Amino acid sequence: MVIYGVKEMKEQTEIGKIKEGRYIVIDDEPCRVLGIATSKPGKHGAAKARIDAVGIFDGVKRSIVQPVSAKAYVPVVERKSGQVISIAGNTAQLMDMKDFSNFEIPIPEDKKGIVEVGKEIVYIESMGKKKID
Repeated sequence: MVIYGVKEMKEQTEIGKIKEGRYIVIDDEPCRVLGIATSKPGKHGAAKARIDAVGIFDGVKRSIVQPVSAKAYVPVVERKSGQVISIAGNTAQLMDMKDFSNFEIPIPEDKKGIVEVGKEIVYIESMGKKKID
């Protein structure tokens, strides 16, 4: 759904349709699903699903327990590429390769040697947040 040129940040789906390795929004944070455990429907209710996930941007583990028929949000996670324009300390300035917009992004410790000025790198964007992949 496109509203005035701005794309939706998340879509709605049923808990029962979510698979391992996919994404889900828990506590307004996009998370990657690590595991799903489903219980059988009982005498007085529907089957429930326990979803364990880890935040894409903050790395915090989260879990939710909800009926399989309940609705949940799935974030729109995009992989994009950008060229490194400059590096200042732990922050790199990138230019998106499609729309040529400039923005700053923190460099993770494990990517320090890979990120160099002039190089093209892949980054993840979801719900207004960005991270080097």
